[in-house]
Amino acid sequence: MLSTVLLIVSIIFALNIGASGIAPSFACVYGSKFIGRDKAVLFFSGFAILGAVILGRNVAVTLGGRLVPQEFITLPVALIIIVSASFSLIIANLLKIPQSTSQVTVGALIGVGAYFNALSLRVLFLRIFAMWIILPLAAFFVSLFLYKIIYPPRAANLYLYQKVFRNEKKLRLFAILVSCYVAFAIGANNIGNVVGPLLGAGLISLNLGLFLFSPALGIGAWLLGSGTMNTAGRQIVPLGLVSGSLISAVTATLLIIASALGIPQSLVQLSIFSTLAVSCLKKGHSCTAGSTTTRKTFLVWMITPMASMFIAYLFLLIGRA
Repeated sequence: MLSTVLLIVSIIFALNIGASGIAPSFACVYGSKFIGRDKAVLFFSGFAILGAVILGRNVAVTLGGRLVPQEFITLPVALIIIVSASFSLIIANLLKIPQSTSQVTVGALIGVGAYFNALSLRVLFLRIFAMWIILPLAAFFVSLFLYKIIYPPRAANLYLYQKVFRNEKKLRLFAILVSCYVAFAIGANNIGNVVGPLLGAGLISLNLGLFLFSPALGIGAWLLGSGTMNTAGRQIVPLGLVSGSLISAVTATLLIIASALGIPQSLVQLSIFSTLAVSCLKKGHSCTAGSTTTRKTFLVWMITPMASMFIAYLFLLIGRA
């Protein structure tokens, strides 16, 4: 019975991952009105599954025994991890804020590790937390540097705009392909948030977990993903063809690097930081920082991982009592 409940809750978690993950992958081309919702969901689903199957193992292994030793991840503990992370992610999706599934999952694992006094601080601080700081900053400054080359229009870069106008159809196709590249990166990294705890509990094998849960990402994107796509693609700053492609390419490349290293990394935050770089150039730093959407996004980012950690710790305390 407990195994069945854990699988059901894990599927719900995967649905919410898809709802949150479609925003940083297709918000650029969706916000630019280059692709409709149905096609965005279809492409996201296919490439997320490919990413999960081909490159999803490393993060699952990290979350299934490296951050918290595998002997502490029993079936009840795995259920607590998934429920805690799911609850926090649902809050973010209801608020229409793209949130990091990696951060809420790691938050739940921190709660578990703190309870059992079995948290690997080396993995947490020197690998995971370090990358959570380095990669979003890299997304912001790389995007800022690249976008300065093309914005604002001036004599030195007018030839770039001429090329864009002459090859607009090709650039639209390129933008969609880059979005598919991002979906691949999401599957490679975020599927580990579901499979890792189940792998640690010994409930499912690694390959079966990847094949079983990756389709749920696409279903979740179809059911719940419209709100988060609107937030990332239209409310922070309207994204055009060039800026959308730039953001997607930068963030997906950084996430694939994290996946290869086995680091559960937030593509949501990479994408938002990259989008904020474009917004800073278009609207100014003060206008971007003072935006209601920006402040709401950062507030949710701070609250939900902490909520996931405290919920997991509280469940374990209640279970002991």
